[in-house]
Amino acid sequence: MPYREGGREDVTSGAGLLISILARYPEVVTVNYDPAGRVLNFTFLSSRVLSAEESGELKKRLREGIAAFNFLACREIRVGAVFCREYDQMTIIEAQRDVDTLVSEEIALIVSLVRDFLGGYLLTERSNNCPEDDLVLQEEIIAHLLEDVRGANEKSYLVAFRKEDRVLVFNK
Repeated sequence: MPYREGGREDVTSGAGLLISILARYPEVVTVNYDPAGRVLNFTFLSSRVLSAEESGELKKRLREGIAAFNFLACREIRVGAVFCREYDQMTIIEAQRDVDTLVSEEIALIVSLVRDFLGGYLLTERSNNCPEDDLVLQEEIIAHLLEDVRGANEKSYLVAFRKEDRVLVFNK
């Protein structure tokens, strides 16, 4: 479902997916798509350094949540990794999932688990508090774009992030 904006290049389903994820979830700082591994990488930031025990507990909760969600859906995932690393006075949390088994509800679960664990320490973009109907529509768009990406032969490594109320997408 490519579209054209202001005479620029067509936006691929992969780029549209990254844009939609960042628009829907202000908790996600960046999202990357690796076409070689067919993997999405979600990045979150904690405004403080997590202890080794806290990092271990967060990784455990995310892995168990992802595993339980997919077990109940009778899906076997190919990639479901979680990483935490310290940077300056923050912690970077990355959750990786393969696009072939990922569904929009699981993205919501991952964001919710990170939000619940980090609480006020989770760095988020300001949200303009969309009405519930808009949030449901955004999740439907994400589900549709995930389907498109599964069927597409995306070749570009894509990186998306927010800057001054805009979502920027680059291919690497």
